Amino acid sequence: MTHKIAILGASGYTGAELVRLIALHPNMEIVALSGERKAGMRMTEVFPHLRHLDLPALCRIDEIDFSGIDLCFCALPHKTSQEVIRDLPRDLKIVDLSADFRLRDPADYEKWYGNPHAAVELQKEAVYGLTEFYRDQIRAARLVAGTGCNAATGQYALRPLISTGVIDLDDIILDLKCAVSGAGRSLKENLLHAELSEGYNPYAIGGTHRHLGEFDQEFSALAGRPVRVQFTPHLIPANRGILATVYVKGDARTIHDTLAAAYADEPFILTLPFGEAPSTHHVRGSNFCHVGVTADRIEGRAIVFAALDNLTKGSSGQALQNANLMLGEEETGGLMMPPLFP
Repeated sequence: MTHKIAILGASGYTGAELVRLIALHPNMEIVALSGERKAGMRMTEVFPHLRHLDLPALCRIDEIDFSGIDLCFCALPHKTSQEVIRDLPRDLKIVDLSADFRLRDPADYEKWYGNPHAAVELQKEAVYGLTEFYRDQIRAARLVAGTGCNAATGQYALRPLISTGVIDLDDIILDLKCAVSGAGRSLKENLLHAELSEGYNPYAIGGTHRHLGEFDQEFSALAGRPVRVQFTPHLIPANRGILATVYVKGDARTIHDTLAAAYADEPFILTLPFGEAPSTHHVRGSNFCHVGVTADRIEGRAIVFAALDNLTKGSSGQALQNANLMLGEEETGGLMMPPLFP
């Protein structure tokens, strides 16, 4: 069976990544692509690297007939996404890549994103899209909320450790290095080559980054009590990739064994041998996440690492992984391509 797919916001980075991945899927066909500012243009004009594919032209959302579509990916900006999804057919399966349905409490959404939630009733049915930990719920879901790419990376490093209690929950320091594509395709002065290259800088410092809302929600639910991590992201002059370095208190060997056991049967999460650290080079363009653990020189402390591609495993690849479950396909469909190297 071939599933008919629509992608809203196909003129952005995550939209283009969805097209690239779905092109490899044996049972999916893209029948509609929206791009409000680029409506009427061919994808070849917007993304020449996709010129080998036979794709529909970009159109406005109100021009799409959703009656024959099996699943819709929404790769739209925050706030816009909830307003659009609110008006889509109620029987349409949806994977949303924005932040609009990630936080279960609408008050938390307003706190972190600065505006009231415009689709509270839909929020109640949304399932958090961290695939490895919400599989059963995702299979039965109509609306899945993709995670933040930083939030996914930090959770792959920490969730098994928090749920088993092998680390001190009151002393977690999470340091992330994030590639520039995570900021989207819009023109921004600080992302110009002359201002970004040859250096890197922290941003959203002092606990202001919006993905902290996801960390607070997910880690506290796992622990059964409030868990607040210290988190600082850094923007690096790279196109793709996130590397998390997490400083924790606990026995390093036990931490490594816990992660290895948790991910032993996961097709996309690979735990490296003890003492090895991952690199963004080794996951580039793939749906894989590499996790590593090493002991610190200070006894009783360990360093946990996680690396993934922010556009693939951190966003569009995760979205396709979830869509596979929602449509009854193999979870790995269209996603087993090896990383690009060098």
